[in-house]
Amino acid sequence: MRKSIIGFIVLIILTPLGLLAPGSAWGEWGLDEIKEKVGFIPQGMSHFNEVIKNVLPDYGISGFDKNFLQSALGYILSAIVGIAAIALIFWLIAKLVPEKKEKTV
Repeated sequence: MRKSIIGFIVLIILTPLGLLAPGSAWGEWGLDEIKEKVGFIPQGMSHFNEVIKNVLPDYGISGFDKNFLQSALGYILSAIVGIAAIALIFWLIAKLVPEKKEKTV
């Protein structure tokens, strides 16, 4: 468990490297970019775009993106929120699924 936590901390610290890459990352396109690449916006995407709102749009905090350091902090916060959400989901699943007990002979 300790090695996993250290690995997550390293990944969180390295997350702002994404700011150095030009353009957008694969699969992180907005509806306008999807329309440009595919030629149309799939119905499900347009529907769920209205239903689901981003917690931290563009991996940052509104108004707190004036320089690289502020943007990097937004990326780090996004990474922490994402890891915490995934950990919570897996913890809930682990609590809901009953343990399989081994039979002893």
